[in-house]
Amino acid sequence: MPGDIPPEELRRALHRAADLVADYVDGVGARDVVPSVEPGEVAARLAPSPPAQAESLESILTDYEELIEPNVTHWNHPGFMAYFGISASGPGIVGEMLAAGLNVNAMLWRTSPAATELEERACDWLRQMVDLPEVFQGHINDTASISTMLAIAAARHGLEGLEIRTRGMAGRADLPQLTVYCSDQAHSSVDKAVMTLGIGHENLRRIPSDDIYQLSLDALEFAIEADLAAGHRPVAVVATAGTTSTTSVDPLSGIAELCERHGIWLHVDAAYAGSAAICPKLRGYLDGWERADSVVINPHKWLFTPFDCSVLLVRDPDLLREAFSLVPEYLRTGESEGTNLMDYGVQLGRRFRALKLWMVIRRFGVEGLRQRLREHCRLATELASWIDSERDLEVMAPVPFSVVCFRWYREGLSGVRLDALNRELLENVNRAGPIFLSHTELNGRFVLRVAIGNIKTSEEHVRQAWELIRREADRLV
Repeated sequence: MPGDIPPEELRRALHRAADLVADYVDGVGARDVVPSVEPGEVAARLAPSPPAQAESLESILTDYEELIEPNVTHWNHPGFMAYFGISASGPGIVGEMLAAGLNVNAMLWRTSPAATELEERACDWLRQMVDLPEVFQGHINDTASISTMLAIAAARHGLEGLEIRTRGMAGRADLPQLTVYCSDQAHSSVDKAVMTLGIGHENLRRIPSDDIYQLSLDALEFAIEADLAAGHRPVAVVATAGTTSTTSVDPLSGIAELCERHGIWLHVDAAYAGSAAICPKLRGYLDGWERADSVVINPHKWLFTPFDCSVLLVRDPDLLREAFSLVPEYLRTGESEGTNLMDYGVQLGRRFRALKLWMVIRRFGVEGLRQRLREHCRLATELASWIDSERDLEVMAPVPFSVVCFRWYREGLSGVRLDALNRELLENVNRAGPIFLSHTELNGRFVLRVAIGNIKTSEEHVRQAWELIRREADRLV
């Protein structure tokens, strides 16, 4: 039997891989954040066909070192300030490596007792850290897109008298038009959820936001009342705590009251800002989320856990289980107790994601994590103050957490011309190499974003970003 590679070769390769990872994490700040590579350039250096004969791990790791590592966008770079700056901390990297070695599938309690029970405990640790009520029970998905879809599916399953799990939605004259509500600032995953679940994109009500990019309560109430009057059936409201563009937080208490009055499921997308609730001084921004039916928090966004790790916390886990539980004979076991995590979503196979989260929380401790988040928020506030002090730059949204939206501005220039110049500013800043920013659109205006969230981002890196932005802004006109 050929079997696996010899243990000695595996040990040598793992030692080298550990050194490669440690050297990379230690030295990534010396690289350009985005590699100087054109589309197809990496593919041109990859063998067009698989090798007929075995190759050594030594040669494969050499190719990794020379071809792969230099040609990725370096999300672990302290100058990565685009999107939401996810970063893999050391404890999380170790946890990911150990999980790969164990290679367990946490679908049933029996298929991995430790993975199942650690996931339940790690999720409850997170619940305690953000001060949500004990009634919430959590499990881990890959991303908030899936967590939000599962929450809306549970909300749909909870609609009395519709029996959608059994009868489906197609060809039913008795089925009212189902509707879902979110802000015009909500993440596109809400759109994908309603399309995937058969609710339909035209039945997603994107509610206007106010001048600080929070959902308008009056507009939401009007939309719900209009749909009810038309005979439609509201399924869920998706409120956002930390919108993708500006990190604004919808008025959660008011939305919760409205949902309770009409019996509508409230899902809070706190993928980004939910982590901030571990800091008592920031927790007030999320007042009202404790009244939600479901909440999603992504530790891979702002708790330094390697991608991917999205925690869905649900007030009524039995309802979620009823929506998805299906146990064929070949998956039945003799245990009467113990959680089968496959029952809480669509996937059967489940990675051991809890191990890295558990290790991150233990290594840094709650207070250590708080210190890092508070520092990120301080740096964002400082950067916003520098921008405000400049004549030609303006902050475009409030800065509740660690993201700053801004643009270059000059009186007398048209909106089209200003957008073009801000695009040029973004391109020039990113082309320089030491930092990487992204953009968004606010009220039809092109706006740059600085997202401070990498565990290694310091005031030195933010000052470097500021000096580069200022230099390139001076060159515009």
